[in-house]
Amino acid sequence: MEIVYTLVDIDLVAQRLLAYLTERVIVFRGEMGAGKTTLIKALVKAMGSSDTVSSPTFALVNPYMSEEGTIYHFDFYRIKKEEEAFDIGFEEYLYSGDWCFIEWAERVPSYLPEKYIAIDIEVIDANTRRLKVKLF
Repeated sequence: MEIVYTLVDIDLVAQRLLAYLTERVIVFRGEMGAGKTTLIKALVKAMGSSDTVSSPTFALVNPYMSEEGTIYHFDFYRIKKEEEAFDIGFEEYLYSGDWCFIEWAERVPSYLPEKYIAIDIEVIDANTRRLKVKLF
């Protein structure tokens, strides 16, 4: 699936994406500033959460409660070694059955499960993004 959208459409895009989230581990890929956290905020809201979503850049993981269950939001941008993910119990989160939304997953490739969904976000211009959803 591929969607081209602007920030004005983000809530509608999140609602549409929910139907494609057939796995609980979702990897968000894109350059810095592509809108990964913004899309995650919209998805968490679409899943019925009223929690405030922010990037867990320093904490590495933020939990949110939603109508769909617990959502764990990871941001591995700052880690220097893959083992840092192991130190916070990343594998336990992945196999908990809870939702795991992961930014900068390319920094922890050996920990990713066999099956997950990747959402690639491409910057088209200052206001427009293209996302592609793939099942791995």
